[in-house]
Amino acid sequence: MNTIILVIEDDELLNKMISMQLESSGYSVFGVNCLQDARKFLEKHEANLIISDMRLPDGCCIDNLSFLIEDSHPVIVLTAYGTVQNAVQAIQAGVAHYLTKPVSMEELTLTVERVLEKAALEADHLFCKSRIKAQSDKMPFMIGGSEALEQTKEQIDAVAPSDMTVLILGESGSGKELVARAIHEQSQRADNNFVVVDCCTLQENLFESELFGHEKGAFTGAHGNKKGLIEGAIGGTLFLDEIGEIPPVIQAKLLRVLETGKFRRVGGTRDLNSDVRIVAATNRDLKKMSETNEFRADLYYRLDAFSIYTPPLRERREDIPFLVEHFIRNHDFSMCVKKTMTKEAMRKLMSYDWPGNIRELKNVVERAIILSRKSKLIHAQHLNLRGCEQSKSGFKLDIPSCKEPTLEEIEASYLKMLLKKYSGHRTTIAQIMGISERQVYRLIKKYDLTEILVQKPVYQRRSTDNVNETKINCH
Repeated sequence: MNTIILVIEDDELLNKMISMQLESSGYSVFGVNCLQDARKFLEKHEANLIISDMRLPDGCCIDNLSFLIEDSHPVIVLTAYGTVQNAVQAIQAGVAHYLTKPVSMEELTLTVERVLEKAALEADHLFCKSRIKAQSDKMPFMIGGSEALEQTKEQIDAVAPSDMTVLILGESGSGKELVARAIHEQSQRADNNFVVVDCCTLQENLFESELFGHEKGAFTGAHGNKKGLIEGAIGGTLFLDEIGEIPPVIQAKLLRVLETGKFRRVGGTRDLNSDVRIVAATNRDLKKMSETNEFRADLYYRLDAFSIYTPPLRERREDIPFLVEHFIRNHDFSMCVKKTMTKEAMRKLMSYDWPGNIRELKNVVERAIILSRKSKLIHAQHLNLRGCEQSKSGFKLDIPSCKEPTLEEIEASYLKMLLKKYSGHRTTIAQIMGISERQVYRLIKKYDLTEILVQKPVYQRRSTDNVNETKINCH
């Protein structure tokens, strides 16, 4: 990407000489004659460096320095009235360098190179500092403050201090492992290991050995004793991710661990104590699977002692801006540019349904960071959202076809459609309709649509005699 330099000089001959000299060095140079034209240029373009005469027809460069450097552009000041006092004033105001006219073109070129090199080093330094700080600071386990997320946090706060087995329900990519880690970190076991078992990736014939360990000679290739993941988690938490995928034989042995707190290694005869807390997660309906004998019913009820629901991203759209900011500040590759999302791009993210949830959002944001290259702004065209194009058939409003609808009937039907599509999120709906959030609330009351706001999705329902259990019903 070319380095862009803005030259602000009312002497047209000098302006042209400076521009030609810097263009011959490979820079892209734009020349203007006053501060007003400079402001117009900076509103539409990004400059890597500004070279400005101190005294211009519409003001002093130093007095207007704030808008020139508001996006961290380094500024080189030229003046025909060079004094020590002026130089000190310029440097204190934030000017990168100060040159006195007449200016040697060779000296100007060297100064430009040094200033740009210093600016690049400072950008790298600030970026590295922010990355180190982000890694050292303890980040919250989930980003955002939506009502759906706050309910999940309340469930975590309630169950974490106990040793109760927890079942985490939710779609793929919705942050089930983050919930499990938060439970571990807020428990009395936080100083010990948090061991993750991905039940989808372990081969069935190796699953038992990996989970429980094995004794020497238990099978071909077992040349010595091996501790399993349960022993690795002793005193801590064992997280069984996607537990709905484990084979029936392991289900029976896991049930014994939950019931007795003991297990045996493969090929072993000694009972070992399993001082672990088990937290499991699934994106499947274990209740339905237990009814069709795909999953042991007794194991399901043991795991479901306390269930926590991780809401999909479409049910917590107001958290999207916070998640986007987090992913921009904490991506794993260096662009050395402080980036922000445009309002148009954010609206596009807010209106998407996110079938891949937070994992998909993270991938979209990081891809947009790469596609936006050195630009400080991420635009809508940098986003790659699959299947988010508007249907060619347009909006489908629930309006009777027997007569021509009134304007109020169209408005009510349109609002009802948006409330259902965006799960009642008034902020998102207000942005789409181009009205205030308060006006959206008035329309909801006017057309008696409040019942849509209180409808809750249902994941599973079961009767229970345990009045102390806390549940979140969800899809």
